[in-house]
Amino acid sequence: MKRIAVLASGGGRSFLNLIQCQQRGELPCEIALLLASAPNIGAIEHAQANRIPFQVLRPDQITAALDAEHIDLAVLAGYLKRWPIPAHWERRAINIHPALLPAYGGKGFYGHHVHEAVIANHETTSGCTVHYVSAEYDSGSIIAQARVTVLHDDTPTSLAARVFSAELALLPRVITQLLH
Repeated sequence: MKRIAVLASGGGRSFLNLIQCQQRGELPCEIALLLASAPNIGAIEHAQANRIPFQVLRPDQITAALDAEHIDLAVLAGYLKRWPIPAHWERRAINIHPALLPAYGGKGFYGHHVHEAVIANHETTSGCTVHYVSAEYDSGSIIAQARVTVLHDDTPTSLAARVFSAELALLPRVITQLLH
């Protein structure tokens, strides 16, 4: 069975979704490891509750941890640090981003910052993107996107909720496709 590692920096809602998909048999892999960017984050609580090993690491320690655990695919799900990705991990690491890249990507565009910018620019469509991780923030090849309509009365919070719902469906689907 293929082994994935999830990298997270916060509450771990996407990580929990992957755990639940795997438990329902919808994600054909072993979630073998959580790599966290900080201690005491929600993602670690999800790992502990589901008996998934975790480590709190600096970005320059990630590659060694992934290699040591024989991970097939690294999934950045709310990971906010820049991992200096080596050549042998290119096209083996993916990220979920809360916008339709290449728009609203790059340093500083994460979470509510993305949704505020989408609304401020009067966009009619937003969504999420799964892309390969590269040396630059949000610049790797796009694998898949899911679109949502921006409503006339949207707030960053309401838009974020709909984009996140799209992320919950898109990320496990892409992982499944890549592992086959």
